Amino acid sequence: MSQLKIYNTLAREKQVFVPMEAGKVGMYVCGMTVYDYCHVGHARMMMAFDVIYRWLMASGYEVKYVRNITDIEDKIIKRAAENGETMSSLVNRFTKYMDEDTEALGILPPNFVPRATEHVPGMLSIIDMLEAKGLAYRSEDGDVNFAVRDFEGYGKLSGKSLDDLRAGERVDINTGKRDPLDFVLWKAAKESEPDEAKWDSKWGRGRPGWHIECSAMSCALLGEHFDIHGGGQDLQFPHHENEIAQSEGAFGGPMVNYWIHNGFVRVDNEKMSKSLGNFFTIRDVLKKYDAEVVRFFILRSHYRSPLNYSDVHIDDAKAALTRLYTALADIHLGDEAAVDWNEEHAVRFREAMDDDFNTPLAVAELFDLASEVNRTESVATARQLKALAGVLGLLERAPQDFLQAGVGAGEGGLDETQIASLIEQRAAAKKARNFAEADRIRTELTAAGIILEDKPDGTTNWRRA
Repeated sequence: MSQLKIYNTLAREKQVFVPMEAGKVGMYVCGMTVYDYCHVGHARMMMAFDVIYRWLMASGYEVKYVRNITDIEDKIIKRAAENGETMSSLVNRFTKYMDEDTEALGILPPNFVPRATEHVPGMLSIIDMLEAKGLAYRSEDGDVNFAVRDFEGYGKLSGKSLDDLRAGERVDINTGKRDPLDFVLWKAAKESEPDEAKWDSKWGRGRPGWHIECSAMSCALLGEHFDIHGGGQDLQFPHHENEIAQSEGAFGGPMVNYWIHNGFVRVDNEKMSKSLGNFFTIRDVLKKYDAEVVRFFILRSHYRSPLNYSDVHIDDAKAALTRLYTALADIHLGDEAAVDWNEEHAVRFREAMDDDFNTPLAVAELFDLASEVNRTESVATARQLKALAGVLGLLERAPQDFLQAGVGAGEGGLDETQIASLIEQRAAAKKARNFAEADRIRTELTAAGIILEDKPDGTTNWRRA
């Protein structure tokens, strides 16, 4: 049996995963700052760790999965003030929208979803420890800052040296800092900010900085030292670097064994951003595409690779997912079946997933199984396909529910002569053992809403989805 290997950002290599406690995994993932709708980048991050969560459980681990909510932050205060509402009202509304989006995409809820405002006492305790060790100081403006140069090893996650950071720094308007590299742990209260954004502390009324929130929440739920910490690649520096400095500075030992970061989302090969006008919320996308098609589209890319979002790529994912459902369409599957992990496709599926959660290779095994189902009409093979896809949160609907909804139908509208011609071309390709061309034609027909039924005598029937 293969061993699970994870690309550890801290080590900059794949490493065999060895949990701190046999059979159990603690995993913390930085979640949303809830003041607006979640976008495609958020979907990519949550999907990446949903797959990791699912695979750890499928591998027999008892997983304690924590994904936080940031409910106190500058953007939240600003948006609530603009709307003329309380912060809690804003946060509760967009948390509800986030939960609706993740449920639609088949993202399993974490075991714990802590809110930052629930853990302010823990944050104050860590700041107090840092001050006692000379790693935190109160500046003239009332803020409490972390003294970066006094923490040995700062930059080990991102690979950035203090000299590089200093060379690239901008002029800092916060003259209260001893060093421009220092970052805020506790922000002194401002009169313009609402009372719900202020807490009492030994340093006066104020609120936590963003970085200290995750150190406190992860420690409260997983301990000072735990297995996996994850998030988007954009959080590697400075957020995760600062988390390490705070937690290891306070507790005096390692914080996390494996750091995992997912790749960025690009739109038509450009970085997604509001300024470029190529910014999509999950809700925007789900108005146009079926949620399982979007899930499948994301899973076809490795979680560390850039994900290129485009209509062409999602249309291709739609056709491919329809092909998988079509393979199951005319087979009576009966009761739910468990995965047979000794079966050859499942063995390769496991090897792919154990190799740093390689979903593209795992999905390729699903297509091999679908081809076998089309060729043999084997109920056992079809049940294996459905069960194995279910590990990734796919093919969990009745095939007819997916196909009859027209999810896989393209924009085409081929007439019967065109359909017959394509079927003849496919038959000729199969006879010539050009299976790649045969599969391409099947995919083209599937995208046009045409379902093929290969019969044992070599003939092919078709019908519209």
